Amino acid sequence: MNKSFQTAFFLILILSLSVSCKSDKSGYDQPNIIYILADDLGYGELGSFGQTEIETPNIDRLAEEGMIFTDHYSGSPVCAPARSVLMTGMHTGTSPIRDNSEWGERGDVWSFKSMLDNPELEGQRPLPDSTVTVAQVLKNNGYKTGMVGKWGLGAPHTNSVPTKKGFDFFYGYNCQRIAHSYYPTHLWKNEDREYLDNYLVEKKEHLDKGADIYNLDSYAKYNQNDYAPTLMHKEALNFIDENKNEKFFLYYASLIPHLALQAPKRWEEYYRNKFGKEEPYVGRSYYPALTPKATYAAMISYLDEQVGEVVEKLKEIGKYENTLIIFTSDNGPTWLNQVDTDFFNSAGKLNGSRDRLKGSVNEGGIRVPMIATWPNLIKKKTKTNHISAFQDFYATVCDILGIEKPKAVNGLSFLPTLKSENQEKHQYLYWEIANKGGQQAIRYNNWKGLKKNLQQGKQKLQLFNLDNDIEELNDVSDENQNIVDKLEKFLVQARTKPNLKTFEINALDN
Repeated sequence: MNKSFQTAFFLILILSLSVSCKSDKSGYDQPNIIYILADDLGYGELGSFGQTEIETPNIDRLAEEGMIFTDHYSGSPVCAPARSVLMTGMHTGTSPIRDNSEWGERGDVWSFKSMLDNPELEGQRPLPDSTVTVAQVLKNNGYKTGMVGKWGLGAPHTNSVPTKKGFDFFYGYNCQRIAHSYYPTHLWKNEDREYLDNYLVEKKEHLDKGADIYNLDSYAKYNQNDYAPTLMHKEALNFIDENKNEKFFLYYASLIPHLALQAPKRWEEYYRNKFGKEEPYVGRSYYPALTPKATYAAMISYLDEQVGEVVEKLKEIGKYENTLIIFTSDNGPTWLNQVDTDFFNSAGKLNGSRDRLKGSVNEGGIRVPMIATWPNLIKKKTKTNHISAFQDFYATVCDILGIEKPKAVNGLSFLPTLKSENQEKHQYLYWEIANKGGQQAIRYNNWKGLKKNLQQGKQKLQLFNLDNDIEELNDVSDENQNIVDKLEKFLVQARTKPNLKTFEINALDN
């Protein structure tokens, strides 16, 4: 074999090995991953999902450049368990956190002053020490991991804070109760408090006595100096910039648009001009607001602006093409009256009745908007009705990494959908929550099964055909006993008894 032939043969061999290695990785390089989680954003509150009053051009551009998931579900209709499902890949039939629980036996956990004085009153119930989060999986596989925003899965000084659950960096709220103020006294940076240029205003603190409810100055104490979403956003952009030469995962758990009604002034003024005069909200469940509709819209448009800046930062450092961005919400819109969900059509095509929004396992409480972009892989302007949920993110990450998902993970990788390939389907999706009377829900193909008032005892399954009854108005259980029987078996199969009594449901656990 002459020297030139040897050289040519060697080059061909190297090229063939290179090609085979590339195909072993399914034709793509492992991406950076940014998971943006809005808080209480309704199915219909984005332009790309039908919103007409609130302007969301940057998020809508993501939809244009990627894929819309029309049948995507949160892990739960309320905050903490939804985040648990996302981090653990376990649905609420097996997840350690199955409902909001403020761990009240510690003391006065609803007082901002008490929590300021004693950080051990902050936070929610912790994940078990044995829990391996999706962040830990990514970290163990070479990713730099960061989180900004609201945690809600373990109090300070427990083993269940972000930096002990897989995140190299954390900045934001440990406690979802303190997150009821956008101008808190402090945030957390890793495991230390960072005190802000704000003074303490208790959650239900009313307008000053004799205040003019139509005067903007009367609301000054609810709009102070350090606006938490801005501070957290700066840290998110900085994390991206600092890790531009590494693979990274950023979990961006925004507060917006969860109450209270507090927004940047420039956006409030924009929507005051757009919507015109409106009646103030002066109730006491959350802070008062002079123009509640304008403020609510302002919050969402500010989040949209922040999403646009994340995309611009990725483009600036040359990482946009190979970054998987997922944008979604932790549950449906609030049922509280200070948000005019009828005016905004917040639930979109779903049933917008206030008893079927956040806190409910009806579609309006758990079906959420989802958009995915990854220019190197996902085709532009695509849409899928693949039925998916929060637990699938964990499985998708394992698929991207080329590793087996843990047996405890209930999720199913939607990577084939992102690649426009044949997608395995869930046998069913399952939800339960002890609150609001005790509820269960199951999605099986086009069928949706519901049980409510389970704290009062066993209940008959309601059955809805979502293909022609997306608002869940017509119970067709009597005409489809074979489907009911199948779903009843799945409901038993799906769950284990919760370890904590606070999450028990009488009809199922006693």
